Amino acid sequence: MDFGLSEEQQQLKDSARALLTHECPTTEVRKVMASDGYPRALYEQVAKLGWNGLIVPEQFGGAGLGMLEMAMLLEEGGYAAMPGPFLFSSAIATGALKLVRSSEPTGKWLKAIAEGKAIGTVAINDRTGSIDPRDLTTIATKNGEALRINGVKSNVPYAEIADFIVVVARDLSSPELWLGVVEKNAPGVTIKPRKNLDLTRRIASVELEGASAVRLPGEGLYAKLVDIGALAIAADSLGGMERALEMAVEYSKVREQFGKPIGSFQALKHAAAEIVSELEPARSLLWYAAYAFDAGLPDASRYIAMAKARLCDIYARGSDRAVLMHGGIGFTWEHDMHIWFKRARFNESYFGSPAFHRERVAALGGY
Repeated sequence: MDFGLSEEQQQLKDSARALLTHECPTTEVRKVMASDGYPRALYEQVAKLGWNGLIVPEQFGGAGLGMLEMAMLLEEGGYAAMPGPFLFSSAIATGALKLVRSSEPTGKWLKAIAEGKAIGTVAINDRTGSIDPRDLTTIATKNGEALRINGVKSNVPYAEIADFIVVVARDLSSPELWLGVVEKNAPGVTIKPRKNLDLTRRIASVELEGASAVRLPGEGLYAKLVDIGALAIAADSLGGMERALEMAVEYSKVREQFGKPIGSFQALKHAAAEIVSELEPARSLLWYAAYAFDAGLPDASRYIAMAKARLCDIYARGSDRAVLMHGGIGFTWEHDMHIWFKRARFNESYFGSPAFHRERVAALGGY
């Protein structure tokens, strides 16, 4: 049995690498970091290539592919530190809408995303920053077939430019968490941009005061949303760590100390080798987790939690080592290394910390 990527999947990955290398170099990433927006010209090309609709069902104009194919794009996005809402809109928010079998509450948004005419995002964290269901305090009450949502959501990516927000809220009469789609301009929605360590991404707090939402029907949607978000962040982390390692190795080949390239020193060889020894097994873990999610396998959630915990640990620890391998220059704003270092910190906490997902692994394993 072949456990590698198919020819089509590898072509998708290679084409994404080629596009982002040409259209999203670090010079362009820095321009976005210095602004309040996102690279619209790049996103126009992304829309033409059909990336936005990669996992959108064919009936709504998408390619109808799965999270494994999306993981290929997100990995390359992480490698390039691609700024903008793609991960949050075309992967996580779109994945949430796909969870609903009925097309009535989701069809218009899926079609608009596939056409590159809409941006979505997800509001999951409350003030505590935790995604543990027991810590979520945003309240939803039924208003006929719709919901009324009250609460404050923190760390909502690109809320200020999104057309809709998938909001996680609690029903006081039930332990079940609900997902509701709130239009950004709906009455009762207040968006306040916030500062963020990772300048390749923009976040905001979203205040909801009786905001009307369309409920996404179905059971267990919150757990599936966590799976989708964890997979997306894990894939981005894989690509980001690849880039950080590559930069550190290349620098160690040209930087000389005591008349020799620093890459010839055993300490740096060991540092790079340790990153590789952690990264390569994690790649297989991610691919299996994405495959298991697409195939609906019973162990999918457990492997996704493993992938998120493992890859975010590797990214945070490995990017720290990569900074140290650069020496003093690695700590400066002028060097690009800090872009991936800070992105690793965002990934580590977003959609559940490694500790949260390790506990999830244990719970799903019956411990």
